[in-house]
Amino acid sequence: MAAIEFVNVTQAFDKNVVIKDLNLKIEDGKFTVLVGPSGCGKTTLLRMIAGLDRQTSGNVLIGGEDVTDVPPGQRGVAMVFQNYALYPTMTVRENIEFGLKNNKVGKEERKRLVESISETVGLTPYLDRKPAMLSGGQRQRVALARAMVKKPSVFLMDEPLSNLDAKLRAQMRIELIELHKKLGTTFVYVTHDQVEAMSMADTIVLMNQGRIQQEAAPEVIYRQPSNLFAAQFIGVPPMNVGDLAHDGARFGFRPENGILSTERQDLPFSVRGMIVTREMLGSETIYQVKAGRHSFMIKCTDDRLAVDQEVFLGVEGSKLFFFGPDERCIPQEDARCQEYMSILRGMRHE
Repeated sequence: MAAIEFVNVTQAFDKNVVIKDLNLKIEDGKFTVLVGPSGCGKTTLLRMIAGLDRQTSGNVLIGGEDVTDVPPGQRGVAMVFQNYALYPTMTVRENIEFGLKNNKVGKEERKRLVESISETVGLTPYLDRKPAMLSGGQRQRVALARAMVKKPSVFLMDEPLSNLDAKLRAQMRIELIELHKKLGTTFVYVTHDQVEAMSMADTIVLMNQGRIQQEAAPEVIYRQPSNLFAAQFIGVPPMNVGDLAHDGARFGFRPENGILSTERQDLPFSVRGMIVTREMLGSETIYQVKAGRHSFMIKCTDDRLAVDQEVFLGVEGSKLFFFGPDERCIPQEDARCQEYMSILRGMRHE
């Protein structure tokens, strides 16, 4: 078992409290992604699992065992860093087997492990090359292979793709998903990129200011955000949010759920607006629509609309979200939603 638990964990550096009274269980064998803005505490959690930083209070458990006093090398975890941390004077083979040598693994067993894992991650043709002769993606694979030879029960990854270009990042995301399926091991992955989180995770742990905002599968966070932060952090472009000018409540809708037309439609939310920007992205076009005091981003397949064109923007009732003054998402069956829907109907700009 390699489930990971944080029990009432607080982490403070001097007087700066980064994490406070956090409780979290990361399931065994799952690909869990910790995501959030810079400084939210996600890397701090990873370093506590690895044993690189000791929590100020509370307990960290791996496989049900409290590892607070267990040294990093004895925790059964392997960490892949953002900068790869390869030895430049060593070949790929030597980089991968370095830890095995330190652990006094025999030569034949080292050879078998290195060749088997190199085959898994596609490094066999490069075993005699040095890191300087490799591409960014190949270096990332070396870092993964070096972690894999330890046969850890937990893989920890701290923004491992951030140094790669966009095309290679997309390719490596697919490779990491496939690798996780092959190994069936617990993966804990840190990123600030919500696209990575959405595309790779079994479970997303969304954090902000040291607190968990929502913990759920990607599709659940997208379709049922628990609060305004989750609604706006997850999704590209982010959810459109506007003020209801009532009780401090707000409404929102996803960019792909906005309907643009040249005539007003009978929808709960329908406003007259002007297209101020247009981004043609191939199969989709993103329009920015200015309507009264609000500005909305709309993503649709219709690329025939033009900048400065007057349009009507509508949203179906089932696609609308409402947030209370505490920024919590209000369930659609809540009576307040009908009240807010009525307010929206009165917001039409003639």
